[in-house]
Amino acid sequence: MIGLEAHYSANDIETRILAAVRAAGLDPEQRLSPVELAALDHFHTGGFRASLVLRDLAKIRADDRILDIGAGLAGPARMLAASPGCQVECIDLSPDYFFAASLLNRLTGLEHRIGVHVGSALAIPFPDDSFDVVWMQNVGMNIADKRKLYEEVLRVLKRGGRFAFQEMAAGETAATYFPLPWATHPADNFLVSAGEMNAVLIQSGFEPVYFADVSEEPLPPPASGTLEGAPQAPLSLSVYVDDLAQKADNAARSLRERQIRLVRGVFRVK
Repeated sequence: MIGLEAHYSANDIETRILAAVRAAGLDPEQRLSPVELAALDHFHTGGFRASLVLRDLAKIRADDRILDIGAGLAGPARMLAASPGCQVECIDLSPDYFFAASLLNRLTGLEHRIGVHVGSALAIPFPDDSFDVVWMQNVGMNIADKRKLYEEVLRVLKRGGRFAFQEMAAGETAATYFPLPWATHPADNFLVSAGEMNAVLIQSGFEPVYFADVSEEPLPPPASGTLEGAPQAPLSLSVYVDDLAQKADNAARSLRERQIRLVRGVFRVK
């Protein structure tokens, strides 16, 4: 995990974020909205728009208790906490992301609805039957033991709970362009095919509600705020993601050449 910890580290991340917020013409002393931060804190393919799509597919309700695995800076958690108004717990392996998420929760006034924890998806620090929804975006690519991952997700979900996710899957040939947004080196890239992902989920005790390859969907540029109402750079992933342009270009090329695929799913506990 040393490689992954280095990949998802960002020195002085809180200072960088506050400087970017001010450079974007926002006042960190005034309450910010999740939309204003959308270009900064949705570190996954498709950004804020993809999170909205997944929220609607999963039929998220205000009374759902949600666990966001690999939450990063907790952008999706703040989106869900703001609308429809859920309680969300976040886990991520990166201490830097933990501090950044905590800062942004305070800046948006949503810290009372969101808990942030440093933890592993393979040893989720919550009891059985804790959540109505487990949410995960672009995380499984860093986890080799998919069965253990899905068993842990199943364990913390209530009966009838939903697992809502967006993931990269293996394509027709092996990924060859590195670094990628989720892996500096091939050793940290654990892609499986969409078919294998579906099969392991079912074997682990889930039933599919929705599962699709969405690789051909048009995506906004990952490095800038393209959502209407959101500020443009300097608020962007590049505040804390090194070599973002190269990583994004490699991911886009890998998608075009069908080395990787983008899948989205909602599965229910049987």
